[in-house]
Amino acid sequence: MFLRWASSLRFPYLFLLVSVLFVLNLLIPDMLPFADEILMGLVAMLLANLRKKSVEDKYKESGKE
Repeated sequence: MFLRWASSLRFPYLFLLVSVLFVLNLLIPDMLPFADEILMGLVAMLLANLRKKSVEDKYKESGKE
């Protein structure tokens, strides 16, 4: 189910990489608590919302009606 969802993303491997880095970042202590975790979490959510364009969207952008 996750692989099917991930295949609809525009950058599935980039999303996976950022998600893994986010989890590792939560486990490793740092000097400024939660600042970089919040940023990495926001980037992961942004990448999760970037979907591939559907055929209908491509057809509309080309100006053909």
